[in-house]
Amino acid sequence: MATIMMIRHGQASFGTDNYDQLSTLGQRQADLMGEYFRDTGVVFDAAYSGQLSRQRETCQRVLASQPNAVEHSIDPRFDEVRNDEQVEILFPVLAESEPRLSRLMESAMQDSKQYQKIIEAVFTNWVTRAESYPGIQSWQEYSEGVMSGLYDVMRNQGSGKTVGIFTSGGTIATATALVLGVGADLVYRFYEPVINCSITQFFYSGDKISLSHFNDHSILHKLSANLGERLVTYR
Repeated sequence: MATIMMIRHGQASFGTDNYDQLSTLGQRQADLMGEYFRDTGVVFDAAYSGQLSRQRETCQRVLASQPNAVEHSIDPRFDEVRNDEQVEILFPVLAESEPRLSRLMESAMQDSKQYQKIIEAVFTNWVTRAESYPGIQSWQEYSEGVMSGLYDVMRNQGSGKTVGIFTSGGTIATATALVLGVGADLVYRFYEPVINCSITQFFYSGDKISLSHFNDHSILHKLSANLGERLVTYR
């Protein structure tokens, strides 16, 4: 039996000019997770991330605490759902028929909770559209990419390995839903709760893969209590 741990990146920099970078807290989360893996004897045989900066830096910070050098492969199939693309192109179409979305957008860029409501509306429409929308990567293309990436990791790494995939909430939600056989209309229910630096673990053997646990962030709660720091964040 082999293990894949899909780990969400640390907190990014919402509300700044460059969202795609770890905040100071996000860096702290990643460093502590690396120490946790080291102290509990979790040794990665290989590590992957998407190509986004927040994913790559989280991976690098975690691997810095490993006892030996771990090869870090970058695979764009583990990038996040293209939220910006969807909001830019699809949101105006939805807002025409749902005026409440336009009102939400006025405060969304300064309030992550309001912005998440925008993401929910756009994402749900995206995954359930009968046809793809011009200028937007289709749900079929994205979801097939996530799963093909997982299966390539399984084939390339083989049995008895522990593999880390450092990625984002949409990717983790997609992989979880598809492994469980959940319909596309329910994928967002896995997307919204994914916590920064949480662990979603799969077991695999050959070409079979199953979910062990989802969105485990108990270690961050424990570290928060022990260190007197607020380490559990959504974004």
